[in-house]
Amino acid sequence: MLAVVLVGGFGTRLRPLTNDVPKPMLPVGHRPMIVQLVERLAAGGVTEVVLALGFRPEPFAEVFTGDRCGDVRIRYAVEPEPLDTGGAIAFAARYVGVDDTFLVANGDIITDLDVARLVTAHRDLGTDATIHLTPVADPSAFGVVETDADRRVLRFVEKPSPGETTSNLINAGTYVFEPSVLDLVDEGARVSVERVVFPALVDDGRLGALATDDYWIDAGRPDLYLQANLDLVTGRRDVWCDPIAAGADVAPSAVLTDAVISAGVTVEAGAVVSRSLLMPGATVAAGAAIQDSVVEGHVGDGAEVTRSVIGARYRVPAGAAVVDERLPRSAA
Repeated sequence: MLAVVLVGGFGTRLRPLTNDVPKPMLPVGHRPMIVQLVERLAAGGVTEVVLALGFRPEPFAEVFTGDRCGDVRIRYAVEPEPLDTGGAIAFAARYVGVDDTFLVANGDIITDLDVARLVTAHRDLGTDATIHLTPVADPSAFGVVETDADRRVLRFVEKPSPGETTSNLINAGTYVFEPSVLDLVDEGARVSVERVVFPALVDDGRLGALATDDYWIDAGRPDLYLQANLDLVTGRRDVWCDPIAAGADVAPSAVLTDAVISAGVTVEAGAVVSRSLLMPGATVAAGAAIQDSVVEGHVGDGAEVTRSVIGARYRVPAGAAVVDERLPRSAA
């Protein structure tokens, strides 16, 4: 089975971490998000993945040596211009000549969904498309999905106000499509799958859904990207990673609490790192304190960084206090 993976976004919500690195290439638990996604798709029966790109494929090709990820073949479909989600899916699917049932996944979604179960549900439903749904505690910040007893999607409710819907299920970003779905997207057209394709399928009763309570997180924001990493060391998931990667240099007197320390990181004497991610190449000088932050650059002696993102080329001065910042700041 083939899967189209959407990796064409510019990762603006994750800047400065994505200034030089595509969002799906960012590490979660010391390994790129996109690699873990392809491995999960492979476990569900996928043998070929086409990455739907809006820019050059070279950063991905460096990871997928020989255009392979294990037994999965990797291909690249680079859009000539931004085509939105529906247009990107159609472009990539046509590029590789899709003629059978295929999967679609968003490249910044981290989930433990069994994709084979989603495919089975799709075939049982007999719909043209089936989407994965996940419950959320506060649906008012999302587009909620309502279904009937037969698991057919009835409607989408965008950011519902209290009492507007009883559903707490949202679109979780993994789909199964039949090639017939591509008929809803003109070749080369800029089309949203969420705002155009799905509503059209709902109108014809051709969109099914499977709701599961698997681990799920949208890692497209700094706080959620950090959480996705911390969940691998705090026991929230069934899988885990070593909090300190091989190749990290951590002083014996440094204090680490619920932290993920990547390879190539240096943490000097007396530094305190809590609920934070130190990305490859980060340095934390003696006596510095990092809390609830993602650090890719340098933090000087005795500096304090709280609820912030420090990019690769930024140096926090010794003794400085950085709170609720993203540094360096993006140009206006």
